[in-house]
Amino acid sequence: MVKHQPLQVYERQLCLSCLTGIYGCRWKRYQRSHDDTTKWECLWSFILFCTFSLLLVWLYFWWEAHNDYSEFNWFLYNRSGEWSDGTVPILAATAAGFTYIAFLMILALCHVAVGQQLNLHWLHKIGVTAGLLTTIISVISVTQLWGEEWDVVWISLQATGPFLHIGALAAVTALAWLMAGQVARAEKTRFQLMVLLVYLSVLLTLYFIPLSITSPCIMERGSLKAAPTIIGHHGAPMLAPENSLLSFNRALQRNVSGLEADVTISLDGVPFLMRDRTLRRTTNVRRVFPERQYDDASLFNWTDLSSLNAGQWFLKDDPFWTVQYMSTSERWSVGNQTVCSLEQMLKLAARSKSSALFTLHRPPPNHPHHHDWVNLTLDTVLRSGIPQRQVMWTVDSNREMVRKAAPGLQQTTVQKLPLDTLHHKSISRVLLRYNQASAQDIWLYNENNISLTLHSVNKPWLYSLLWCSGVPSVSSEAPQVLRKVHYPLWLMSPDEYCLIWISTDLISFAVVLGIFIFQNYHMIRWRMSGMRSYNPEQIMLSAAVRRASRDVNIMKEKLIFSEVSNGVSSDEPYTENGFNYYTN
Repeated sequence: MVKHQPLQVYERQLCLSCLTGIYGCRWKRYQRSHDDTTKWECLWSFILFCTFSLLLVWLYFWWEAHNDYSEFNWFLYNRSGEWSDGTVPILAATAAGFTYIAFLMILALCHVAVGQQLNLHWLHKIGVTAGLLTTIISVISVTQLWGEEWDVVWISLQATGPFLHIGALAAVTALAWLMAGQVARAEKTRFQLMVLLVYLSVLLTLYFIPLSITSPCIMERGSLKAAPTIIGHHGAPMLAPENSLLSFNRALQRNVSGLEADVTISLDGVPFLMRDRTLRRTTNVRRVFPERQYDDASLFNWTDLSSLNAGQWFLKDDPFWTVQYMSTSERWSVGNQTVCSLEQMLKLAARSKSSALFTLHRPPPNHPHHHDWVNLTLDTVLRSGIPQRQVMWTVDSNREMVRKAAPGLQQTTVQKLPLDTLHHKSISRVLLRYNQASAQDIWLYNENNISLTLHSVNKPWLYSLLWCSGVPSVSSEAPQVLRKVHYPLWLMSPDEYCLIWISTDLISFAVVLGIFIFQNYHMIRWRMSGMRSYNPEQIMLSAAVRRASRDVNIMKEKLIFSEVSNGVSSDEPYTENGFNYYTN
């Protein structure tokens, strides 16, 4: 008579059940497997890794593009005709998608660590596919709409590269435990060599990648120049409606060195400040002149423009999320702003002894002042009483005539021109977007006495980077933020950076080497001892000490089955490592 007894009574493995259950809906023990992952599931693991990498780059892009969120929203407005903060849904969707994919990546790595077969559930496969396709479509759309913004990734790496290197090295070093475990458990030498080769290649690349990292902030502290002066771009548009007198006053209160604005010519020849082609976004033209709300702003006369409110939109749209911090009196002041003329801005700049920089938009062909727009603007400048040396003239049309009529104006260009052309046209200042000037350009301009102004610089990290680069001035929509930066966010000498780099590499190498020796100690000991055979008891003792618990359990089951088949029986149970064993 044969007594049927269970071979093992397993303890509940709650963590393992949750791990395999969330990833592949394998909640029961019989659903789990220690077999090798199928090629199909390996493909899905690769797709998951690619999705994670792409989302990581996408998240990093939007994190650094925070400097230009207002510019992105303005692009959207010009295409849709309605103002909305388009960055909010993009950031929310990106954060949610990255969190989800990162969670799946962690679960996949945990599966590999405990030796479980990867089996991604079909719902997760749909989610991964949706995340990958959505991100690819988003990248293509942003590239077409806002392609120049990708330059912010390479620029920001100059500020974050040394720290990203340390973070990446720490992450890859931590993966050494997982890689060493795979090498220890692998039965095929070819697989062991492949894992080691791939891992060491990535590790060595990270060890030597600082050779390609360059940053203006890696310099001797004595070489640091004075902080760039700050020009209020549209005044202080985060604190008051852009291109309004209140906005310019708020900027002057933050000790800016100059004021910058966009200028349009009215129907009756009055230069006024307006960034948009129409008046719909920044005035109440929809209510006052509903039938003309889509007309070009230059087709209104100054009397009509003066009757419009240019502040209520700011309280309603809250483009920079700052209205909630305003007092009642501040909101009243904001809500009662009117369209500002160029002459009003110039007089304010003259009283505060600040420079004035403006970009002039030419009226459409059907405008009565389509041909004399430069003369009208120059007459306004001369009539305002502002000293000519305080005005930066950016209009290329009729520049020779302007220089003869007002030789004291600072001739400025918004184009990146060769030095010979700049000297030939007597241009002493250059106004460029911050991604248009390389480190070499900045050095050349400084060496040839060309004053460079970069716009729009709104974040301390970018301001610090340009400070270290030697840029003399920047134009900013956030002067109140940059004025709090009294020193670059980080600055280290080449020797200090070299010491940090080498120390980090040595620590990482020591940790990786220690992990591989610890994980593969039993294999190293076996090969060094010269032993080539083990009996089952020796295998059990060695594995119990050095191998993972999964391998221990598999070996125990094989030994028990072997004993049963050889006729060994015992009715007495025995316990080892938390397991009860019965043989009969």
